[in-house]
Amino acid sequence: MVEDPKRKPLFVLVGILLLSSAQAGNINRTSGHRCADFQTANFLHGSKLNVRFLLFTPSSPSCGELILANDGIKSSSFNSSLETKIIIHGFRALGTKPSWIEGLVHAILHISQVNVIAVDWVHGSTGAYHSAVENVTQLALFISHFINKLLALGVSATSIHIIGVSLGAHVGGLVGHFHYGQLGRITGLDPAGPKYTRASPEERLDPGDALFVEAIHTDADSFGIRIPVGHIDYFVNGGKDQPGCPRFISAGYKYLICDHMRAVHLYVSALKHSCPIVAFPCTSHQDFLNGHCVDCGDPFLFSCPRIGLLEQAVVNMRRLPMEVNAYLMTSSSAPFCVHHSLVEFRLQKIRNVITSIEITFFSNSTKDTTKITIPKQEEVGRRLLAHRAPLCQTNSVTLKYLPKNRFWRKDESHIVGKFCAAPLPLGNKTMFCLPRILTLYDNTELSLQLSAACA
Repeated sequence: MVEDPKRKPLFVLVGILLLSSAQAGNINRTSGHRCADFQTANFLHGSKLNVRFLLFTPSSPSCGELILANDGIKSSSFNSSLETKIIIHGFRALGTKPSWIEGLVHAILHISQVNVIAVDWVHGSTGAYHSAVENVTQLALFISHFINKLLALGVSATSIHIIGVSLGAHVGGLVGHFHYGQLGRITGLDPAGPKYTRASPEERLDPGDALFVEAIHTDADSFGIRIPVGHIDYFVNGGKDQPGCPRFISAGYKYLICDHMRAVHLYVSALKHSCPIVAFPCTSHQDFLNGHCVDCGDPFLFSCPRIGLLEQAVVNMRRLPMEVNAYLMTSSSAPFCVHHSLVEFRLQKIRNVITSIEITFFSNSTKDTTKITIPKQEEVGRRLLAHRAPLCQTNSVTLKYLPKNRFWRKDESHIVGKFCAAPLPLGNKTMFCLPRILTLYDNTELSLQLSAACA
């Protein structure tokens, strides 16, 4: 077959254009600058820090603008009249770009007109974890120097909000320390635990690092830190095992990282979705589950704290009088938000053994269960129930008495009492009670209509 000589130049031209396009990278048509992306690193060796700053703006939420050294910020699209969010990732074992970056950037810019700066330190975070930890101080100095340039442009320190993930949370804490705690806010998304649980406050994230410091804990028994590190510490589902995450090592990588990364997904979800992820101040997770912490009056004046930006979180960072641990439950998947209700069973006759009752709420499409335990010689048992539909949209409730039958002693065949429930926060509301006294027989479900009024 003889080649048509007229076609070859066209073929070559198309090839050259495609090659040039690939070499040039993605060009943002709005600003005209080249879109930059995160680096990748060799996980076998790691390397020097090689820190880069990528700017995302409301007009270019999908295009990172590389801010070059020295006075690059002045010639960039950075708007000094807007607030600034600085995102710092954590340890990157394989030297890859964090998969959640785009989602977080888009979620922030979807609801707020701000500058978003993503700190790319993939090279310094790769390889062995202890090597990444050794780079934290130098990285914090890099970022602190960068913030000094922003301040020189007239940016207010209080308008700067650092969002640090895992090891990045402690980097943010150190940056805040270098700025004498005068930055506006630091959010730690499951701050790293290894090497930091026993570290001094000067070495890790702590409440003195910014005017307002918060942390979301989701993996405190593994990669996350166990101790409180902020003005508000959100312990999600107790801060440990998260619903929907695999519990067996056979699940591989997801088993290792799912709980730890849930803090990021929760935060992104809180920004993207309208349903609030609400928490309740309490002294312990067990007290929270047992219904001992049903209000937010101390110290939030009846406005329960929420995960999200300050305008969403109903928290005034200048008026928080103390450091608070707050607890909440979530569902297993986005948007994660649930309703918390206090459920109560009051025995007509006090018993000499522990009494267990299973409580299940049913709505049109959901089923949510908990178990009330009434200690022996006590009359009332309380428990929190997390449910996806509001209490006033719950169609029915099922109660089941679970007797403790042992071969040497048989428990009573039935119990008699009254069931009540109330949505949280309780505030000045009274509990809604089923109108009649109930008789529950052993391991037999009793289903009843639940007609709680909507507020």
